[in-house]
Amino acid sequence: MDLVPALEEPLKQPLKSVLGPATAKVMAEHLGLHSVGDLLHHYPRRYEERGQLTHLADLPMDEHVTVVAQVADARLHTFASAKAPRGKGQRLEVTITDGSGRLQLVFFGHGVHKPHKELLPGTRAMFAGKVSVFNRRLQLAHPAYELLHGDSEETVETWAGALIPIYPATAKLESWKIGKAVQTVLPSAQEALDPLPETLREGRGLLPLPEALLKIHRPHTKADIAGARDRLKWDEAFVLQVALARRRHADTQLPAVPRTPRPDGILAAFDDRLPFTLTEGQRKVSKEIFDDLATDHPMHRLLQGEVGSGKTMVALRAMLAVVDAGGQAAMLAPTEVLAQQHHRSITEMMGELAEGGMLGGAEHATKVVLLTGSMGAAARRRALLDLATGEAGLVIGTHALIEDKIQFHDLGLVVVDEQHRFGVEQRDALRGKGKQPPHLLVMTATPIPRTVAMTVFGDLETSVLDQLPAGRSPIASHVVPAADKPHFLARAWERVREEVTGGHQAYVVCPRIGDEEDDPKKAGRKKSAEDEAEKRPPLAVLDVAGQLNGGPLQGLRVEVLHGRMHPDDKDAVMRRFAAGETDVLVATTVIEVGVNVPNATVMVIMDADRFGVSQLHQLRGRVGRGAAPGLCLLVTEMPEASAARQRLNAVASTLDGFELSRIDLEQRREGDVLGQAQSGARSSLRVLAVIEDEEVIAEAREEAASLVAADPDLEHLPGLRTALTALLDEEREQYLEKG
Repeated sequence: MDLVPALEEPLKQPLKSVLGPATAKVMAEHLGLHSVGDLLHHYPRRYEERGQLTHLADLPMDEHVTVVAQVADARLHTFASAKAPRGKGQRLEVTITDGSGRLQLVFFGHGVHKPHKELLPGTRAMFAGKVSVFNRRLQLAHPAYELLHGDSEETVETWAGALIPIYPATAKLESWKIGKAVQTVLPSAQEALDPLPETLREGRGLLPLPEALLKIHRPHTKADIAGARDRLKWDEAFVLQVALARRRHADTQLPAVPRTPRPDGILAAFDDRLPFTLTEGQRKVSKEIFDDLATDHPMHRLLQGEVGSGKTMVALRAMLAVVDAGGQAAMLAPTEVLAQQHHRSITEMMGELAEGGMLGGAEHATKVVLLTGSMGAAARRRALLDLATGEAGLVIGTHALIEDKIQFHDLGLVVVDEQHRFGVEQRDALRGKGKQPPHLLVMTATPIPRTVAMTVFGDLETSVLDQLPAGRSPIASHVVPAADKPHFLARAWERVREEVTGGHQAYVVCPRIGDEEDDPKKAGRKKSAEDEAEKRPPLAVLDVAGQLNGGPLQGLRVEVLHGRMHPDDKDAVMRRFAAGETDVLVATTVIEVGVNVPNATVMVIMDADRFGVSQLHQLRGRVGRGAAPGLCLLVTEMPEASAARQRLNAVASTLDGFELSRIDLEQRREGDVLGQAQSGARSSLRVLAVIEDEEVIAEAREEAASLVAADPDLEHLPGLRTALTALLDEEREQYLEKG
C-alpha cells in the first residue's frame, strides 16, 4: 500500500490548494512543510494556558517570539520627522503585561490605525515579533497580533480549549496562522496509517496515531499532551531503529573474507615484544574484534575510548591479525599531522616487524607505508607500488587513500580514526577498494552517550574502552578568569615556566591562526565598548606566540603549529617538540587528536569558551600522557554568571568524557549532535530527546531488532513501510547504505 493519499496531498497545487497559495509557499520555503502529513507532524513547541501568562521577563533578544498578554495602556504620539515635517508623524506605544513583566509594543505611520482601535486597555491577545531593545527597554516593533476575546466564531473555534498551542514559527508566518492551517488539515489525521504494530502499541498502552495527532494539536488537558507525546516519541524512535536494524540485517547478508591470525605470525611476534601488558579492557575489546574478523560477513564496529585509553594499540593488533591472514589493513586519519603521528608511533611500536623486505627486518615483518596528499612524486610512486603488490601490509593515510588511482592487493580491514571528521562518502569509497567488502572499525575519542550511539551509529556494534593504561597520570583542570582576576593569568604563565624548568613541555592552544585578512565591511562599523568586549575576535596563534616570546615566556623556546603551514614544516615542528627541542608549542586545534608527547605536562587553552565541551576534553587529553601529572588551564574572559563559564566549570570538574558528552548534548540541540545521520530525513527528531528518552530508544531498538529478524521486508506491516518511505528519502537511504 502506498502513502496515504490524504496525508500525501500537497499543501500547494495548481488546481486546488489545501491552504492559500501564499501560506503554502511560506510553509514550503521557510519550514520545509510540503504535504498535509508534514504539517500534521509540525508539532507545537509549547502551550499557553488561558489563565497563565508567559513570562515577559525572560524574553530572548533578537529572537522571534510569541507571547500571550494583556494591554495595560496605549498612547498615540505625534512627532515631526523628515517624512512628516509638520508634526504629522504618528507613533502608537502599547504596554502589555503578564504579571511578571512589561513589554512595549510600537507601531508607526499608517500602521497605527488598526491597533489603535483594537488594542484597548484590558484586551488580551497573542503577539508575535522580534525582540529588540530601544532606550534600554525591551520592545516589539510592529508585532503581528491575534485578539483572544473570542467575539467572532472563528476565534472561538480556533482557540477552543484551555491550552493554546505555540508552534515553531518564522517572521513570515506567525504561530496562530500555522495553528489555523493545522485546524484545516486536522480531519485528515483520521486517515493516518499507524506505523506501530498493533501488538506493540497495545502492549505498551500507547494511543492510536490519529488520536495522538489530534491531542498534540488540540489538547484539552495536560494529560492529553503527555499521552500524545509518549506515543509520537515511540514513532520516531521505532521507525529510526527499524531502519538501522534492517541495515544491520542487510550487512549480515554481505560476503566478506574471514581473517584469522596465525598463532606464530606477526601479531604473536608483536605481542611478545610489548614492554607492557594490555589492560583488561584492551584484551576484552580485542577479543570482540577478532571474533568479528573471523566471520564471513563484514565487521561494522565502533570503538569508543577515552582520550589515552589505548585505542591505537587495539586497532594496530586488529590490523596485524589481518596481515597474518594474508590481507592488508588501511588506517584513515583526518589530518596529515595525525597520519604522520600514527605512522611514526606504529613503526616505532613495531620496530623490526615494520621492516618487511629490508635488511634486518624480522621473519614475519611487513611494510608500513604512509600516503598523504603532499608527498613527493617518487615517494608516492613507491607507496602505490607497495600497496598494489601487497608488499605493504599496513597503510596509514589521509583521504588521499581514497583516490581512484590507488589499488590495493587485498584490502581486508579499514580503520577510520575520529569518525566524525569523515563524510560517509569517504568511508564508503575506501571500503569499495576491497575485492569483497572489507571489515570496518571506526574509532572515536569523543565519548558518545549510549543513546546517541544507538541513534547515530545504530548500524554499528559498539565496544567501549574506559580503562586508562597503567602509568597514566591524572590531569588537574582549572578555570582562569582573565578579566575578573588578571593575576590568575600571570600565575598561569608562571606555572608554564615552572614546568619547563622542571624539564617538561607545554602547549598553548588558540582558536584562530591570526593571518586572516580583516573583513573590510566589518572594519568600518563603530562598536560600543560593550560590543568590543563581547565580540572581539578570538585570540590567534601568531599574535599570542609573539606576545609570549616578548613577555611572560621570554627566553623559552616557543614555536607555532597550525593548519595552514606546509606539511613538511608541520612535521618538522612536531618532530622537534616530540624530541624535546621546543619548550612551548603555540597551536590551533590541529593537536586535538592523536598527538602523543608524554613529556608535555601543561596546556593553557586561550578563549576556552570558544571551544565545545567535547573539544576541550579532547585537547586536555594531550597532557598527562607520561608519568608526571598533567595540568590544564582554561582561560576565559566571560563573566562568572554566563553559560560559557558554567560549561568550563563542568569541564574542570570531571575527567569523565561520557559525563561531559551528556552535558554537551544537553546544552546543544540534538540536531547538531546527530549531524548527518539525520540529514535528508523529512521526519527527523521532533518530540524525541536523545538524552531524556534513553529508555524509549533502548526499548525501541530491542523491539525493532526482533521484528526485523522475523520479517526483514516488513511484508505484514504496510503502515511501517509507509513511515520508512517518508523517513528515508533518497539521501537518507544512501546515508544508511554507506554508514
